[in-house]
Order: sequence, then C-alpha cells, then structure tokens
Amino acid sequence: MQRTRGKVFGVVTAIAATGLLAACGGNDSTASSTPTLTRTTAATTPTAASTPGSDTSQQQAPAPEPEQPQAPTAAPERPQPVPTNAAPADTSKLNDKDKKFLDALKQQGVTPSTPDIALSVGNYVCQGVKSGASDQDLMTFVTAMAGSDPSFDPAKMPVEKAGQAYISAAKQTYCQ
Repeated sequence: MQRTRGKVFGVVTAIAATGLLAACGGNDSTASSTPTLTRTTAATTPTAASTPGSDTSQQQAPAPEPEQPQAPTAAPERPQPVPTNAAPADTSKLNDKDKKFLDALKQQGVTPSTPDIALSVGNYVCQGVKSGASDQDLMTFVTAMAGSDPSFDPAKMPVEKAGQAYISAAKQTYCQ
C-alpha cells in the first residue's frame, strides 16, 4: 500500500510539473511592432514637471524626431582586374615544370596576375593530394585562392571553373 501511494504521488507530481511548465511556455508574444533605433526625446529631455522653477502651463511637450530613412547600402567594392596588356611577369626564374603548369592554366582560360600566385595554388593542390585531401576539400580552398587573384574576372569565368582548372592543371603537370 505504501509503495502504491508513493508511485501515485510521483505520477501526480510529474503531471502537475508538466502542466505548470506547459502553461508557462508558449510562443505568443505581446510585441506588436519591430523596435527601431530612433532616439526619443522623452527619454533624454527632462519633463516640464521635473524642471525646477518651470511653469508647466506655458511649456509644450517636445515633438518627436522624424525617422530618418536608411541610406541605401552600396555594392561591395571589387578589385579591378589587371589589364591584359600589363607587362609580362619575369619567367626567367621558372623551371620547366612551372612553365608547363602555367601553360596548362592558360589553355583552360586562366591567366593569373603573377606566376607566384599560380605556383602557390599549384603547391597547395599537390600538398593536398599527397596528404589525401578530397577533391571537394581542395576545391573549397582553391576557388578561394583563385577568386582572390586580382586578375580574376568573374564576368569571364565562374570561380568554380577557375578552381577546377587549377586543380586539374596541377594534377596533370605539377604534382609529378
């Protein structure tokens, strides 16, 4: 009998606690509008009744400040592509493997602003391949590096295509 009473008490307590928590919860809000960041004069200006020595019959409540429209957001700045008639980079210090890699990129429509950028990306691809990184992992970082090249123009080629060009050219000519 004692055990049954304890179980019943426990069940009743659990049900009561659940009911109380459910009554306190809910997702109804009494807010009726979205707050704005405008400053009200009532919060910053003392009221007429609180101003010492003032005559409340002659003062008027200050008019609220009109809301200022938000300024249109400007488009993010993009670096200007390097002109194609820019002076060619010094390739005298490049070895045959470097030149083959750069030629393979050029054949796929990718012209890096400097050989150093392309060779850095190529080295990254080769290191990733050696460490067993997936093509998707490589693609994430290579597209970021390709897209940050000042000569990259997204109007001419999607950044994903440029990233794929770097990966395939590096695997074919540079990672051997």
